[in-house]
Amino acid sequence: MRYWDASALVPLLVRDPDTARRQAQLEVDSDVVTWWATRVECASALNRLARSGDLAERMLRASLHKLAGFSATWIEVLPSDGLRSGALRLLRIHALRAADALQLSACLAACGGDPGSMTLICADTRLREAADREGVNVLD
Repeated sequence: MRYWDASALVPLLVRDPDTARRQAQLEVDSDVVTWWATRVECASALNRLARSGDLAERMLRASLHKLAGFSATWIEVLPSDGLRSGALRLLRIHALRAADALQLSACLAACGGDPGSMTLICADTRLREAADREGVNVLD
């Protein structure tokens, strides 16, 4: 099973140096498992690109439309008290931001307590390192 962080999904929505690699990874396993708020994180990244001038308004609209369709096919880990507790634990032992702790907690919840059965696809160094220490297989 593969868990996708927002940082790995954005290149599937806009042309990026990582786009071809992410498309190839998606072809290996087209089931995207991710956190409930990943769509918000992706939209944030796309809007940030538009504000910085790296994404034209027309491309922003197209990418947000693509995101809406793509996210409808995801398997989402929903918010829960257990997920929040897991994220709080991860914040105590890893150098993570709040959203990354929630992503990793969702990843760990999705594998049902067997982190070695899950592969994380992620571009964020801190999140990759924390996932690796938690026993999750990590793809850059």
